[in-house]
Amino acid sequence: MNRRTAIYIRVSTNGQKSDSQTKELNAYCRQRRWKNVAVFEEKMSGASTSRPELDRLMNEMRAGKVERLVCFKLDRLGRSLTHLALVLDEMNRIQIPLVCIGQGIDTSTDSPAGRLQLNVLMAVAEFERGIIKERVNAGLKAAKARGVRLGRPRTLDNKAAEVLSLSKSGAGLRAISRQLSMPVSSVHSILHSKSNKRRPCAMR
Repeated sequence: MNRRTAIYIRVSTNGQKSDSQTKELNAYCRQRRWKNVAVFEEKMSGASTSRPELDRLMNEMRAGKVERLVCFKLDRLGRSLTHLALVLDEMNRIQIPLVCIGQGIDTSTDSPAGRLQLNVLMAVAEFERGIIKERVNAGLKAAKARGVRLGRPRTLDNKAAEVLSLSKSGAGLRAISRQLSMPVSSVHSILHSKSNKRRPCAMR
């Protein structure tokens, strides 16, 4: 696959111009002889939770279509320090270097300044993941304490209404099993769980 150099450009409002960023970033890519260049440009606030072009860029990186990402400054990329750290953490895991020409950051090299800034951001990302995990675990624990059933619904629960309906019509275990393509043991389990509400079903 012929991977591309991705340029990400963001300005905060429609009134702002991106010409200077575009010119400098393209000139830098030409200087580095990166010819296959794709530009992802957005005009929206840095705090916006919806960034279609950034989402598209991330999807292309995950698909292995991007060789490197070039932007002007780090604050153009992330909507917050935490968001930026998480983006860079994912880029680091899929081995896509970041180049910020306005801040001298180039994670494709052993630049001390670039590596220092990246390592700090990775530490923030790790901390944030730990906080998120703690919140999720606390939420699950509270839900269990309230009696909430977690996880995907069981197949037996999905079939219970049909099983009970057929049983009320006079069908036996084996007849229900054949009609619903279910094991006899599963049919029996559903009927047994409702045994306090109905009479036992005969084997037929």
